[in-house]
Order: sequence, then structure tokens, then C-alpha cells
Amino acid sequence: MTFKRAAEQQLTEWKARPVSKPLIIRGARQVGKTTLVRQFAKSYKNSILLNLEKAADLSWFQRFQDVKHLAEALFLSNNIPFQERHNTLLFIDEIQESASAVQLLRYFHEELPELNVIAAGSLLEFVMKDVKSFPVGRVEFLYLYPLNFIEYLGAIRHHSALEQLNKVPINEIAHPVLLDLFNRYAIIGGMPEVIQTYLENENIADLPRIYESLWGTYQNDVEKYSTGKTERKVIKHIIATAHLYLDQRIKFQNFGNSNYRSREVGEAMRTLDDARIIRLIYPTTEITPPAKPNMRKSPRLQFLDTGLVNYGLGIQADMLALEDLSKLHKGSIIPHLVTQELLSLNTLNDKKPVFWVREKKQASSEVDLVVTYRDKLIPIEVKSGKTGTLRSLHQFIERTDHPYAIRLYAGEFRIEKTKTPGGTPYLLMNLPYYLGTKLPEYIEFFIANSTRPEPG
Repeated sequence: MTFKRAAEQQLTEWKARPVSKPLIIRGARQVGKTTLVRQFAKSYKNSILLNLEKAADLSWFQRFQDVKHLAEALFLSNNIPFQERHNTLLFIDEIQESASAVQLLRYFHEELPELNVIAAGSLLEFVMKDVKSFPVGRVEFLYLYPLNFIEYLGAIRHHSALEQLNKVPINEIAHPVLLDLFNRYAIIGGMPEVIQTYLENENIADLPRIYESLWGTYQNDVEKYSTGKTERKVIKHIIATAHLYLDQRIKFQNFGNSNYRSREVGEAMRTLDDARIIRLIYPTTEITPPAKPNMRKSPRLQFLDTGLVNYGLGIQADMLALEDLSKLHKGSIIPHLVTQELLSLNTLNDKKPVFWVREKKQASSEVDLVVTYRDKLIPIEVKSGKTGTLRSLHQFIERTDHPYAIRLYAGEFRIEKTKTPGGTPYLLMNLPYYLGTKLPEYIEFFIANSTRPEPG
């Protein structure tokens, strides 16, 4: 079974352009890049599918340095008339295996613009140093992540839930069903192979072998990520321990109770960030756009997939018995998943979410996320239960120039007029967790349909 991915729409739009630049699909291993393109290739009359981890496919880029000769040879080998290149897709998978292949992408755009070319790679950053002239401006990028909640509902074919989820605002009758579905999604995560296995018999007990296989894949890739023996050891340590530190901001020095220095850990973290196994999420101190991340402050860790985190923590069985999953692992699981949902929306750029901090000796504050909407930074808190304190959010509201704030929680959708303890009036939009992927639409709805509260 293949899953319908939101990125298919971007691929369709890319194909429909009069001239389409070569497209590079980026993402961690096992998030479905190859499956996505192979499915999309069916929309063409012809397709040429290469995997550069195979010696025979790699040899094409070792033998030919001219794109026209290369294309002619590929068409001939695949018994496709060269005049049909207008309706042919060339897919170069695992392109990071060849610096020459990456470099040639610019010439496909310049010399064969009528041929649609898609490349995919999970470790592209590690080959860039060997590319003499990266085709900046001559290629496009598309970013792929694990399935988000919308894609998950499509995968399990719960079309009525998907229909309700797409209504803005949400109908209150849909809340119990959507919350239950989201809780199950939060437990298993969004890795395609995990969801595929789950769909076969809907038994979570069958999933540990898949999680273990995925962990093994990332562990085995350490050789490709690292440049030396020490970095290899540090990366292995980080992969093995990163999921234990999602409930706190981290320091590089001695990370995970190790003896590794700040420089060693920092370099290894950034390598894994490039590979998209983890993401370093930095804070901002801004209260108006742009929300510039402060790289000198301690970041939070974001792992590739919450399901993998749950498996690593050994908490999936406990999660089955809870109605509000935000109470697990010191309240870090749902904020982690909401951040994962927001990341999944950035298919056209590699922009990361940010959170807000105000660090004072007597009273420090930290808001889980801030999202830019036009000329505003909107604070978002992810809270357990149907209440929860909003002290940090109040600190933000009292300093910014607008009255809009959001709380993600286990309760139903509602907008309320309220005040900070200092008396500043503001509007609070309470959203159920499962609307994380719909945040941009709800923020627009919130501001367009709310009356600014009067001061006093």
C-alpha cells in the first residue's frame, strides 16, 4: 500500500510548470522519499529510475560528464525514444553517492530543460564539499518528513475524521473521535514502515521489530555521517541518548553524562541535524518578527519521529491507558509531536520552529513555540489537561503589541477573552492537540474573527 502524501501536490504543481528546474527531495532515511517519487512517476508516459547505491546505476555518472550524452545513453538503455523526453521522468535516488551527479543537475536545467529530473538524498550535505560548483538557483528543493496527523488519517482511510478535521472551526461533535485517533497516532508515530505494519493488523505489539530496524539503520549510517573515530563515537552516543533529553534544554558539554567536550558534541549534533535525525531547535528573545533564533542560547532537541522516541523510552504500553498523553515523560511528548507536526508543513523550505525565552535571574520565562503571522509573533503553549498555568505566555503578552495567544491542550476548541495577572487583556484560542497541522489556518481564522479586547 502507498500513502497519499501532502508533497504530491507540490510535485504535481512542479510538473505543470512550463519549465521545471531539477527537484531535489530531502529528508532523513526511511521517511518515504523513494516511494513518493516512484508513485509520482506513474503520472508520466515513461520513467527512468536510478539508485546510485547500485554500482550499475552509479556507473552512468562515472562514464558520462555531458548531460546530453548521458540522457541519450539512458534513453537508449531503457528503450525510450529520445523525442519522448517531454513526457519522461528521470529519478536519481541516493544522489549523495555521486558528487558528479549533483553537479550535473545544473546542466540538465540549462541544456535539457524539457526533461523532468528529480533527485533524492538523505545525506546531501556530506557530498556538497566534493561538489566543485553546486547548482544554486538551478535546482529546487522539497522537504519530506514522517507522516503527519492529516496524512495518517488518510493512510488509515478514516475519511470522515479527515473531513471533520478540515472544517474551520472544528465541530465539537468530532472532538472525542479525533482526540482518540490522535492519541493512537501519537503512540505509533509517522514513520511509513511503522504505519504500514500497523495497518496490516492494527496491533501495536508487532511494531517493536520495525522500530528496532529503524534505530539500526540510523546507527549503521554513523560511518557515513562521521569524519573520524572520535566523531563516530560521539554520534553513536547522541543517537543512543538524545531521546532521553526532550524535556529540557541541553548543553553540549558532557552531553548525556559523557566526558565529551562542547566542541565535539556540537559538531556531532550539527552533523545529525544535517542528516535530519535530530533537529536543534533554538530560542528567540524577540517579541516581533522576524523571530531570529539565538544560537548562543541552549537549544531543545527534536528527534525525527515521536513514535521512535516512545519506543526508545519504553512508554508505549503506558500511553495506551492514558486519556491525556501530555502528562508523560515530564510533559515533553505532546510538545515534541506538535513541533514535529509544524516541521512537516515546511515542505518548501528548511525553516525550523522557534520557542521564546526571557532569561532573568529572578524570573525566567519560556513559551513552547512562537509562530510568525504577518507582522505578529503569536505565542503558543502546549499544556496538559484542560487548564494548566500560562505564566510564561502572560510574560510574552505583557511585552508584545498584540492580544493574540494560543494554547494547545486536550480540551475542545474555544476562544476566550481573558487577562494576564498584571491586568493586560488578551484573546486566548484553545485548540485540541490534533489541530497542530492546521495551525496556520486557525491563526488566520482567529485574528480575522476576533475583536481586539479593550484595555482596562
